[in-house]
Amino acid sequence: MTLRRRALTLAALALALPLATPLATVAARAQDRLPTIPPQDYTPEQKQAAEAFAQARGKPPFGPFEPLMYSPEVMTLARSMGDYLRFKPKIGTTLSELVILMTARRWTQDYEWYVHAPIAEKAGISADIIAAIRDGRRPAKMSDDETLVYEFTAELQDTKRVSDATFARAEARFGKPGVVDLAAISGYYTFLAMELNAARYPIPADGKPLPRMPE
Repeated sequence: MTLRRRALTLAALALALPLATPLATVAARAQDRLPTIPPQDYTPEQKQAAEAFAQARGKPPFGPFEPLMYSPEVMTLARSMGDYLRFKPKIGTTLSELVILMTARRWTQDYEWYVHAPIAEKAGISADIIAAIRDGRRPAKMSDDETLVYEFTAELQDTKRVSDATFARAEARFGKPGVVDLAAISGYYTFLAMELNAARYPIPADGKPLPRMPE
């Protein structure tokens, strides 16, 4: 091998090594995208947003609201919308949890699922339905309301539309205000899932990641 060829080979190897090295550190850096801001480091705007959050929710910002604190205006608006859609939706807080689980599964959002799967079961969604959604299957046994909400949400999330027949059934059951809330819950928790996925927000140590599905 000539000296020139040897030099070129060594140069190529030197360039290749940095490309491989980051792969080993991606996991370590994944949690550092939007790390939780210590309260003592809050800006005046972040402090005001955190205080408003604590007044509304009775606790400091948590979960998706931690990465959102980097934009306290967005965090405050998101919290305000969640105050209604999470606790007072016109379709009720049992059916809303079904939508939230479908959304968490659609986006493979581990933290959203970790938080809401036990809430859904406590609210009255059966363990069989929860397991089916987790595994990417249509639940075998659902009530009429659960079936309607499942089909409306599945159409909206999978096709980006809702058929006339499904919309008419939802309107007949929940009224126009309820249909708006039904779509809004799906959209709101999609927004939170996107923020959590973008931040690579971790689940607690006792959490179990959702099965990964082909995209």
